[in-house]
Amino acid sequence: MSDDTFIKWNNENHSGIILNIDGSCLGTPLRASFGGVIRNDAGFYLSSFSGYISDSSDISYDELYSIYQGLILARNLNIDDLVCYSDSLHHINLLKSPTLSLHVYAVLIQDVKDLLEHNNVTIYHTLREGNQCTDFMTKLGASSDTELLYHSSPPEDLLNIVRMDATRTFFFRE
Repeated sequence: MSDDTFIKWNNENHSGIILNIDGSCLGTPLRASFGGVIRNDAGFYLSSFSGYISDSSDISYDELYSIYQGLILARNLNIDDLVCYSDSLHHINLLKSPTLSLHVYAVLIQDVKDLLEHNNVTIYHTLREGNQCTDFMTKLGASSDTELLYHSSPPEDLLNIVRMDATRTFFFRE
């Protein structure tokens, strides 16, 4: 007998703006990418971003860079109050801990921390299945050679996933 677990996108009862982000290294040859989606607490699309990182094969960089780019987009949209979700608990903990000056990404970590400090941003962990839209955006980034692309309207293939999230559709977690 197995315990089936079902996961959905949710805002953990936060009212306001939600940023979901993700970074990844996919395929052979390796393609590093990142992406994110900004929505309101009802799940309605506001903006998104995707990009390809040509010189990276390090998932830590990709995850941190995704958070950085999501916070920059939020700042550019004049969003000060934000809840950010990542499926990388390791990187969330890294951002919540004191910065290690000798960490290979110490400058990027500090840049993210500065953005977190200057805005009212809280960062939380979410499970991968609750982060379907950003998985799509990250794969979109990996499929192009564009370093950073903002999407003021959702890419057509993302629409169905946004609708499923807004209606709180459950996804099976193995």
